[in-house]
Amino acid sequence: MNEVIVSMEDITKTFPGVKALDHVQFHLRAGTVEALLGENGAGKSTLMKILSGVYTRDSGKLEIFGKEYGDVTPKEAQKAGVAIIHQELNMCRHLTVAENMFLGREKTNGFALKNAQMEEEAKKILDELGVDIDPKQPVGELSVAKQQMIEIAKALSVNAKILIMDEPTSALTSKEIEDLFRIIHKLKDDGCGIVYISHRLEELQHITDHVTIMRDGQYITEGDFKSMTMDQIIQNFTSSLPRFHGILFTKVWNNSYFFMKSFLQGKKCLKNGIYCI
Repeated sequence: MNEVIVSMEDITKTFPGVKALDHVQFHLRAGTVEALLGENGAGKSTLMKILSGVYTRDSGKLEIFGKEYGDVTPKEAQKAGVAIIHQELNMCRHLTVAENMFLGREKTNGFALKNAQMEEEAKKILDELGVDIDPKQPVGELSVAKQQMIEIAKALSVNAKILIMDEPTSALTSKEIEDLFRIIHKLKDDGCGIVYISHRLEELQHITDHVTIMRDGQYITEGDFKSMTMDQIIQNFTSSLPRFHGILFTKVWNNSYFFMKSFLQGKKCLKNGIYCI
């Protein structure tokens, strides 16, 4: 069995008037993709922000690669091997690909930037990912998909072994999603653990090994993806499933809707998160 590289136990976090996390547990293994699922407000992003050092927890235990940590800063989390690819990409559009990848840790000779060295190292990482991007090109000239690849390459350049991907396909085309999945499989093969947050459940079958489901700030369940049906997953992350003429109806994510025919045995994805079950 793959090594557990992230262990979060009994994690709580409270904001004024809101209990965002209520004794939550989460685990990630090397070389696997862990889908972290739940409706908006379930606590997924808050939990990952604690792991990546953006938030501090009120209580609970955090271990990364077997080492127990107190409150971690983003820099300490990065040093421990954690990197997060945000839904809203944080790139400096006027800088080159290489300059973005080494932003904040530029290589210098004391007075001037070592642009050639940074470009060479950036190209090496991009080539390893199988991504055809010129490290000298300004980021503002690149598509969202290519900017996302740069964020992944940047994470690898600091030896990240734990990648958190928050809605990574929300602005990608079908072809770009295929390219992203190819890279995810390569990262898995290289031993990286990936936390994958997505509202597009139809994507899970292509990359997911294990699933953790949250609801209303609480841990609900987890399990191997292959042993769980899509209707089990949906029923676990939705708090209520009212019926209307044999159809299960529930409001989820960003004012979109799932319509689920309760009498069907097979499961078919109709389009972008609309399922027949």
